[in-house]
Amino acid sequence: MSDSIIIQQPAQAAQQLLVLHHGVGASAQHLSPLGQHLAVQFPNAFIVSVHAPYAADVGSGAQWFSGQGITEENLPARVAEVMPAFIHNLRYWQQSSGVAASATAMVGFSQGAIMALEAAQAQAGLAGRIVALSGRYAQLPTHAPEKTTLHFIHGKADPVIHYGHCVSAAERLVGLGGDVTADVIPFLGHEITAEVMDLVVERLTGHIPKHRWEEVLKAAPQ
Repeated sequence: MSDSIIIQQPAQAAQQLLVLHHGVGASAQHLSPLGQHLAVQFPNAFIVSVHAPYAADVGSGAQWFSGQGITEENLPARVAEVMPAFIHNLRYWQQSSGVAASATAMVGFSQGAIMALEAAQAQAGLAGRIVALSGRYAQLPTHAPEKTTLHFIHGKADPVIHYGHCVSAAERLVGLGGDVTADVIPFLGHEITAEVMDLVVERLTGHIPKHRWEEVLKAAPQ
């Protein structure tokens, strides 16, 4: 993933780490506009757009896993096969930036969102927040990741990944006691618009994690 792009590296110690993961057939460069937008709002954050490790099946971009012959049945296995390298890369950026997992946010688009969501299922405590843009789970979760907030943002007009995946995932996570928000945007396709960028910032800055509320309530005098 040597083509990854460091969008912002604070002169002082970074307070947060934002790791961006692009979609299939794209590159790290494709999420640079989102990264630049986030840099304005998070001046003390280390921000990197990670380039997927494999050449895309079609075109000149990259991919996290092959989409050739993909089905609902074999999708989980494809994701699991490449997950160790994905997690290793995330740990690399955490070590390089000096930022703990709790202050790490993964922002994934499409296939990148699939990887980010499934990473949180595969290993506990990888990141404090995950933003899934036009993404989904490879399979609906059986548990909600502890101390990880999940934000889903999806277009109702998405022709690639149906927004129903976003709704089903959010409902499942709520039922499992997870910390989740879900925004379905009318007329939005499979894309990242200015509206989406602003909503990402809003979710990352305006949502107080559920576990923090619980800690406050436990500490409050009875």
